[in-house]
Formats: sequence, C-alpha cells, structure tokens
Amino acid sequence: MLTTLDRYIIRQFLGTFFFILVVIMLIAVVFDISEKTEDFAKMTASFREIVVEFYVNFVIYYSNLFSGLLIFIAVLLFTSRLAHRTEVIAMLSSGVSFPRIMWPYFLAATVLTAMSLFVNHTVLPAANKVRLAFEEEHIRVAYHVDKKHLHREIAPGVFSYFESWDARNKQGFRFSLEQWKDDQLVSKLTSDRAAFDSLSGAWRVHDFLIRTMDGQEERIATGAELDTIIALKPSDMGQRWETSMAMTDRELDAHIAERRAQGDDTVTPYLIEKHQRTSYPFATYVFTLIGVSIASRKVRGGTGLHLAAGVGLVLLYIFAMKLTTVAATNAGMDPFIAVWLPNVLFAVVGVLIYRNAPK
Repeated sequence: MLTTLDRYIIRQFLGTFFFILVVIMLIAVVFDISEKTEDFAKMTASFREIVVEFYVNFVIYYSNLFSGLLIFIAVLLFTSRLAHRTEVIAMLSSGVSFPRIMWPYFLAATVLTAMSLFVNHTVLPAANKVRLAFEEEHIRVAYHVDKKHLHREIAPGVFSYFESWDARNKQGFRFSLEQWKDDQLVSKLTSDRAAFDSLSGAWRVHDFLIRTMDGQEERIATGAELDTIIALKPSDMGQRWETSMAMTDRELDAHIAERRAQGDDTVTPYLIEKHQRTSYPFATYVFTLIGVSIASRKVRGGTGLHLAAGVGLVLLYIFAMKLTTVAATNAGMDPFIAVWLPNVLFAVVGVLIYRNAPK
C-alpha cells in the first residue's frame, strides 16, 4: 500500500518529468518551424496537414527519443531540492531506509518504462510512418544510396546489378540482369543505364545487349531502348535508415529476412532499431538509480552541481550508445549486445554510486 511519502515522490517525479517534456517539446517545435519556414512556403501541404501529419507525430517521436534524458533531469531536479531542504536527511532520521525511499522512484520509473514500451512497439511506428511520408513528399528525397556495386536477388535464380545508383532520378548505371537455372546462366541483359518509370512501374534500359543461352547455342540482341518489368523497386536499392522506425515489429522482422534473402548485408541498422525498441525504455531504471543516488546527497553547490554531474553521465551514456552502434554497423559487433551493453555498464555505475549514497 502506498504511503503519503510514496505518493508525494511519485507525484513529484511524474509531474516534473511531464512539465519538462512539455517545455522541451514546445521549444523543439518552435526551432523546427524556424528551420523549415522556407520549405513550408514552397510546399503544397495545408496548415492542417502540417500540424496533424507532421508536428503531432514529430512531438510523439521526439518525446520518446528524449524521454530518457528528461527522466534523468526530472529525478535530479526534484531529488536535489529534497536534499537541499534536508528532507532526505529527515526521512533517513525518521527510520525510513534509503532502499525504501527508492521504492516510489522505481514505481514511477515502471510506469514510464511501460508507457515507453507501448509507444515504441505500437504507437511510434504508425506515427513515424505518417511523419516520414510527409517529409518524403514535401521536404526531401525518400531514400539514398551511399555505396556502389549493388547486387540484389530479385527472384530465385534472378540477379540484378548496378555499378552505381542515382536515387533522386531513380536510375542506375552499368546495369545487368542475370537469369540462372540449374547453376547454368540462361540469359543476361546488360545496359549502360536503366531508369524506373513511376507511372508504368517498368524499367527502361538504354543501349542494351541481351545474351540468351540455349545449350550450345547463343543468341544476341541489341537495341537503343527497351521497357521491361522486373520485381525490383528503386527503394530496394537503398532507403533512409529512418524507414525502419516506421515499421511494426512484424514488418521489421519480415524486412530483415527479405534483405538477407536478397543478399543485402546492410541489415544491422534494422536489427539495432528492433532491439532498441526494448532496450531504451529499460534505461529508465538506470537513469533513475543514478539520478537518485547522485542528487540525494546534500553538497555545496546544490542543484547546479547535481545537474552538471548528471548531464555529464548522460553524455557519457549517449557516447557509449553511439560507440557500440557504430561498432555493430562497421566492426561486426552483435546488434543485440551493442544496444544493451550501455544499459549494463551504466547499471553497474549506478550500483557503485548507490553504494556511496547517504544511508
């Protein structure tokens, strides 16, 4: 059963967090509007579309993204105030143990963790789908490709290849399409350029050559242009990594399996997104443990010193998260380990700080 002290701490925790969240989101929206003013003036979207399709989902996305940092700041702020007014000392002097003081903090952290898990796995993919679709239609190109020599298996035994790809104009250069049967090359189409027609869904190849093998016979056909329909879309060449954030858990798993089947080895960002949807909400417990352990000690400098120490630790956490995700993307680290390792390391740091907290 919750005591008066428990309800007081939970109310202060959640109230401070949501107040900071509202203030930060208002500032973020104002800054984003000032940055995109020129884009809004050029686009054909209505005021309602800008507000409902973009900014409502913008707030949902960034609220969840910054929630860990804001939870940490909220804990530091109101716990530091308690310590500065010697309320923590009064609690301990009255016989309330420090672990018992931590109990309502973790009840509130559990509420926020459950909310974040629900948002990450259910609400956020749908919100991101609308937000990214708005950006792709009105603000920037939908996807990019940052490498050359693109190989894709578009059907069993059918392989495509582009030496380079121009995402903005939906065309590739040095294109080839091979069809294999029983480990034998049946036909091969090569061309200098292949462009995708969005209206017809067909590819137009320029300066092409087709070799067809039938046993010992080989036929060759050439031409200036040829329209052909193949099971390949421009987005298969490459996408914004943010696209993974717009996929449901089931769609994300299917997309990873599809890319692996196509021979695409760039699935690590999608695996990171998959695991972060669970790991990031659980960082709430880590931030709460560290925040209470730091801010509960009354020190000269008060809230300012607590905030400085806390923000320093958060920056280290963000740095560790970036470091491990880069290691997963470029050095072969397992994505699951990459996203959970910072939580584990900083949980250990939190325990060490907790042991030195006032008891």
